[in-house]
Amino acid sequence: MDGSRGTARSARTSSTRGRRAVAAEAARRILLPLALMALVTLGLGLLVTKVMDHSTLVAQDEAVSREIAQERTPFWNEVTHYASMLSDTPVIIVVTTIMAILFRLAYKRWRESVFLVAAVCAQSAIFLLATVFAQRARPHVPHLDPAPPTSSYPSGHTSAAVAFYCGAALVLTLHTHRHTILNALWWLLGGGAALAVGLARLYRGMHHLTDVSWGYVLGIFCVVVLAQALLLRPITAARRAAPEKRAVRGAALT
Repeated sequence: MDGSRGTARSARTSSTRGRRAVAAEAARRILLPLALMALVTLGLGLLVTKVMDHSTLVAQDEAVSREIAQERTPFWNEVTHYASMLSDTPVIIVVTTIMAILFRLAYKRWRESVFLVAAVCAQSAIFLLATVFAQRARPHVPHLDPAPPTSSYPSGHTSAAVAFYCGAALVLTLHTHRHTILNALWWLLGGGAALAVGLARLYRGMHHLTDVSWGYVLGIFCVVVLAQALLLRPITAARRAAPEKRAVRGAALT
């Protein structure tokens, strides 16, 4: 009887240690990198808006936006309208939900779904933080879209497009890695959509070139960090707790 109670206590202790290990690993591999990225994004935004407001970089940003605006045509106005819509907030919410459900049904587990949702949410949180504290005016050109209340830096449309479309392409590639044509198709669609969104936001006068560029950096960073933690080398309690479980079994047998 005493042996059974001791074994049960050891199992509970092992489970608690496993959960703590998972939390510590998640903080190290996910929360810390994302927090650092948030600080870098905010720091760069404050640098551009508070320190370099009258610098050559900002002047060139405005010059690029003016030059693009002068070359607008009705055809490209229409094309970029639909390209920009690919990453509108309601669209991203809906397609992320749908894809997360499909991944769960197709792969019979939550890993891929959690990764995709986490990537989209992570870039959104960092983007919103930057827009609150580093408010940058949008380019001084005619805007082809209604200006949302968030600021120009960074481009949330671009980072969200990378997080969703490239994140989904990565998941599909990991499951079709032996099929070169399919892999090329996933990245053609995912990477192409993300590229189209960024170019459309720039064309339509909603963001500066630096805003769009950092949107790509932010989206890629979130995808890479969360893919490493949740897909490529997933954080699991089983791996951390395995040595302790073997020790408990050995004690029970003796």
